[in-house]
Amino acid sequence: MKIVDMHVRTFTYPSRIVRDTEGHTHPGPEHEATQSLLTVVTDDGATGYCFGAPNPAVLENVIKPAIIGEDPMYRERIWKTLHHWQRMSRDLTDRALAAVDMAIWDLVGQSLGQPVYKLLGATRDKVPAYASTMCGDEVPGGLSTPEEYGAFALQCKERGYPAFKLHTWMPPIAWAPDPTMDIAACAAVREAVGDDMDLMLDCYHFYSRADALHIGRALEELGYYWFEEPMDEFSTSSYIWLADQLDIPVVGPETADGKMYTRAEWLARGASDISRGGVSDVGGITPLMKVVHLCEAFNVQMEVHGGGPGNLHALCAMNYPGKYYERGLLHPHLDYEEVEPWLNSKTDPMDNAGNVHVSQAPGLGWDINWDYIDAHTVS
Repeated sequence: MKIVDMHVRTFTYPSRIVRDTEGHTHPGPEHEATQSLLTVVTDDGATGYCFGAPNPAVLENVIKPAIIGEDPMYRERIWKTLHHWQRMSRDLTDRALAAVDMAIWDLVGQSLGQPVYKLLGATRDKVPAYASTMCGDEVPGGLSTPEEYGAFALQCKERGYPAFKLHTWMPPIAWAPDPTMDIAACAAVREAVGDDMDLMLDCYHFYSRADALHIGRALEELGYYWFEEPMDEFSTSSYIWLADQLDIPVVGPETADGKMYTRAEWLARGASDISRGGVSDVGGITPLMKVVHLCEAFNVQMEVHGGGPGNLHALCAMNYPGKYYERGLLHPHLDYEEVEPWLNSKTDPMDNAGNVHVSQAPGLGWDINWDYIDAHTVS
């Protein structure tokens, strides 16, 4: 079996999610958005898929020349080849690597008739989820006040979520960031849900050491479960300093470049108490499992960043389990349970006890609505 083609389909869909100038998502007026689907094809007709395809020019000029003709069972070799090509091809991002890697894992799973998490080495088939909010906003009835965060956290608890994570206010909101407001929102959430719910904070990512320490100590008093990315993650020494000062677990790195190599440096230097990584952060399922086993060797908890099938299958194959699946991003004005129009069912269905169940279908379990994609394809 050899890979003979890779191609991208782009299609439109109606969306009510908009991005601000800093890239954060918020609810907005309905508009036409685009989604892309990467397809990998072999000489015997097997296919694999991943939504969110690489840039077409990068696919044609970099990715395809590297892997056309390769056996998809040689996933490690394919991933390592593309990783090496990143050195001289800066447009080949980790997100692009992740799409290719997941599409190949999906293809192999479908070819073998097994879900990916079982190919990785299954440990479970469901994971408790935490409700992960969008960033704070200035939308009435949204996430514009501490009290609104509290009310939304209570709604999520009633839905069944055992845990809740705040993303608080950030630029381009004129008055943000503000440690006092972050702490007030965290206090309002704790008051609303009581003491029997795990709570986390992911705040402004460029606070000073003093502000990060101030917020972290407030979270300790509120009994929060973890504290995530309050400073620039390229300043590893700042995280070593913060983790030494606080009792609450500091989580990271999330967005720092360097895949498993950067996580190894953080582990060795004690820069975080809980390690972090997701398929799009490190370049796919293949490197994410390297991070998982690295953390296992150091006896350090590993929490997966972000949702989606790739992260869910990795979570269900972790021998040193992450506690939660990150479900979101959520907002009071949006219905997360609504199925995306290009799918027939949710990729992360959650029961009333707050557990997300991994698909038992072969591959990553995409339940694709081909009729919709065919009717809305633009390229």
